[in-house]
Amino acid sequence: MSGPVGIALIGAGVISKQYLENLAKFPDVKVHVVADVFEQVAAERAEEFGIGAHGGVAAALDHPEVELVVNLTIPAAHVEVAGAAVAAGKHVWSEKPFSLDRESGKKLLEAANQAGVRLGCAPDTFLGPGLQTARRMIERGDIGRPLTALSLFQSPGPESWHPNPAFLFQHGAGPLFDIGPYYLTALVQTFGSISRVAAIGSKSREQRSIGSGPKAGEVFDVEVPTHFGTLLQFADGGSAQSIFSFDSPKVRVGFVEITGTEGTIALPDPNNFDGDVKICKTGSDEWIPVPCEGEVTGRGVGALDMARSIRAGVPHRAPGEQAYHVVDAMVSIAESGERGEFVELSSSAPATEALPLDWNPFAATLGA
Repeated sequence: MSGPVGIALIGAGVISKQYLENLAKFPDVKVHVVADVFEQVAAERAEEFGIGAHGGVAAALDHPEVELVVNLTIPAAHVEVAGAAVAAGKHVWSEKPFSLDRESGKKLLEAANQAGVRLGCAPDTFLGPGLQTARRMIERGDIGRPLTALSLFQSPGPESWHPNPAFLFQHGAGPLFDIGPYYLTALVQTFGSISRVAAIGSKSREQRSIGSGPKAGEVFDVEVPTHFGTLLQFADGGSAQSIFSFDSPKVRVGFVEITGTEGTIALPDPNNFDGDVKICKTGSDEWIPVPCEGEVTGRGVGALDMARSIRAGVPHRAPGEQAYHVVDAMVSIAESGERGEFVELSSSAPATEALPLDWNPFAATLGA
């Protein structure tokens, strides 16, 4: 086939606006349908962006021009919706996390393999110029051989600003599952597969209250740990220390440093597509800023890379296997926090290629 890859978007919530704004700028994809279980919400989002079709999930899966489903449903529905799309013969790009447990994620990978369709998954922030610039520096040896990493995400939690934050403190969320994929994916991109983890988890309080919006003052239960201190060991021998916390009055986010045999590199925030890259060489205390190279886009660039890769018959850069490995790591971290011991991972992440410097998301490369 040739021409733009047809897309249906399932899940017309807040994040869908960012996706639609970006996908509309990419000539190599075309959104045909916006779908949601709340069909009126889908209709309003479709009208906002001039999308011709809308409706329930069936409207997306039955559309003859849809090849790739962009799954933006709530985390608890990711596997169910992706599985339905796979059964309909569609490729699937999902928001993170890939799944909430190992069993359902593994079954989804197997189903896609049997159906001959692809799975991709956020985060795709590592495809932005910030992290891609850092990756190129590491791969050409600017810090020597990578040895260790330190990453920090510390905040008081999202309930002060999010108008409906309760789901972020339920199973499948918390700082580990909500924020962890960004940091863990960035680390896996540098060091490769994680072999084992150890962690301590804690919860500062059993209930929290909403701080803004129409539900301000409402109290909700906290179901999961709101702080994890973790140790990660990688298959190649590297290691990392990471904190994921909704319990810190002091905000410290976007902190990732990779130390190698010849220097240290400071990565930009893994939750962003751009940002500052800095390097400090052995024997110096001076951080040297490094200009980032590449086009700044936003959420949806991973789906674009997937669409182009489908047409070219080459691997895409945010595959389901990588996202499943991150889920395996997060589940293992939670298990370690409960059991007080190292937990071995059974999965691995495939190696992926960096984006070439001339990769242009705004170019039409697939023909009419």
